[in-house]
Amino acid sequence: MAKILIIDDDPQVRKLVGRILTAQGHDVAVAEDGNDGLRRFRAEQPALVISDLVMPEKEGIETIREIRRLSSAIPILAISGDSGVFLDIATKLGASRALSKPFRSAELIAAVNDLLGA
Repeated sequence: MAKILIIDDDPQVRKLVGRILTAQGHDVAVAEDGNDGLRRFRAEQPALVISDLVMPEKEGIETIREIRRLSSAIPILAISGDSGVFLDIATKLGASRALSKPFRSAELIAAVNDLLGA
């Protein structure tokens, strides 16, 4: 299937999302913040990026904008437990789609499949 990069400062979220996507047959790479995410993005060349919005070091919106400068075509799924305002801003600044935390496995799988055209 596809290589997916998960960028989230919460190790539990990285682990849970990684398990869900691995069970769907995807190859998963993880990063703990935006700086690490950009390094992994360049190294891994994923087909899809899933990024939290509120993180230390480099915020998710800033990370999404930088990924968008590197690749205008890569789908990006923004995720956040904060207000929907952040998710709206993220989609206006480059995210392809957004999900509010907590989300169900089925919602994540549907969003990933949609973004990958599966």
